[in-house]
This record gives sequence, C-alpha cells and structure tokens, in this order.
Amino acid sequence: MSKEFQSSKPIYMQIVDSIVIDILQNKQKPAEKLPSVREMAVKMGVNPNTIQRAYGELERMNVVETRRGQGTFVLDNATLLDELKTSMQKEIIENYVEQMLEIGVSNKDMIEQLQNYLEGCE
Repeated sequence: MSKEFQSSKPIYMQIVDSIVIDILQNKQKPAEKLPSVREMAVKMGVNPNTIQRAYGELERMNVVETRRGQGTFVLDNATLLDELKTSMQKEIIENYVEQMLEIGVSNKDMIEQLQNYLEGCE
C-alpha cells in the first residue's frame, strides 16, 4: 500500500506532513506510539532511511520524541499543533492562489469560485 508522492517536495517532508495531518485529525493521539521505522517504511513504500529522516524532522519540530528502546511517541503540545495547522493552511492557500493566478483567474473570480464550491459542499 505505497503512497503516491509529488515530485515538487522531498518525500520525507511529504511523510512529515502526512503524520502531522494524522495528528491534527486525531488519528494519532498525544502520547501514542508511531509505527516503527520499518513498519512505516513498508506502509509508505519507501526506504527506512526516508522514514528515519522524517521522524528526525518531526523530533526537531518538537512534534514527537524518540525514547531509546521504546520507539517514537507523539508529544502533547497543543500550541505547536495550532501553529503547524496555521502554517499548513497558509501554504495550501498560497499554492492555490499562485496556481489560479498562473491560469489568469482574478482575485474576485477566485473568491467567487471558492464561495460557490463551498456552498455546493453543504
């Protein structure tokens, strides 16, 4: 069950984003253990070194901590998670706006189309 990755962003960072999203959606809860590097590598269809790098990045970001001999665990840091959520929202919005501008859509039309889309989702 390997995951499809984009070529525009390093795979380990896409894995970081995926894990953060799981945490934000409460699929991974605070104090919960993440799958082992090997398990995650098989699940994602990547080299274990890629997962190790992703876990290292998550640890650097203070999202997880590695306990020697026990594994990697999600930290309970609501403030950081709120900051990460805001940062991800900003990145998604920036990408959307850049792509819409590239195809010649005006700000007014973007807002109108987004409102129409959201109204259709209700």
